[in-house]
Amino acid sequence: MSEAMHCPLCNGRKTAPFHEDRRRPYLRCPDCALVFVPPAHYLARDAERAEYDLHRNRVDDEGYRTFLSRLALPLAERLAPGARGLDFGCGPAPALACMLREAGYTVALYDSFYLPDAGALEDSYDFICATEVVEHLHRPGAELARLWALLKPGGWLGLMTKLVRDRPAFAGWHYKNDPTHVCFFSEDTWQWWAQRQGTPLQIAGADVILLGPT
Repeated sequence: MSEAMHCPLCNGRKTAPFHEDRRRPYLRCPDCALVFVPPAHYLARDAERAEYDLHRNRVDDEGYRTFLSRLALPLAERLAPGARGLDFGCGPAPALACMLREAGYTVALYDSFYLPDAGALEDSYDFICATEVVEHLHRPGAELARLWALLKPGGWLGLMTKLVRDRPAFAGWHYKNDPTHVCFFSEDTWQWWAQRQGTPLQIAGADVILLGPT
C-alpha cells in the first residue's frame, strides 16, 4: 500500500490505505471521504488523451442523450429562461451543450484536451455542468473551487459521477478500473464540499449532483 499523502480535495494529511489491486493502490481521506489514486499512478498526458480518443460519443447518439438527460432535465427545471452556462470537460462531442442550447440556453465550452479555451474560464455563468469529469481531475480541490468561483450569485453547479458506497463494493467496482479515473467521490464527500461552500446538496439521481442556491 502507498504511504499516506495529502488529499487532493481538502489537503488533509491523514489519508490511509483503502484498497489495492493489481493496477494501483487507492487511499481515502477521513476528513472529506475522497478516495483517490496516488499521483505516481497517473497516466502521462499523451496516454490519458489516447484513452479519451477511444470514446465514441456523438452529439446525435440517442442513447448518449438519454444518459445526459439525467442531469440536463433536473438542471433545466432550476434555470431561468435564457440562462448562460459552461459545459466543463465537454469532450470532442459536446452533446450536453447541444441539448441545453436546444432548450434555449447559451452554453460555452471548455475541455483541457479538446477545447482548451482559457477565455471560457475567465467569464461568469448562471450554471456550470461537468458530466463524467470530476473523477479524472488530478487537482479536484483547485478545479472545483475555480468552477464555483465562476458562478454568478444564485448559480448552479451540476455534476455527474458515480459514487463510492463502501469498501466491499469498491473492491468489485468496474468504475475504478478505468486508468483515467483517479478521484472517487461519495455522498459524504459531496456533503462535506457543499457545507464548505455554504450551499445545500441535492442528489437528483444515483450519480447526479446539484449544488446551488440556499
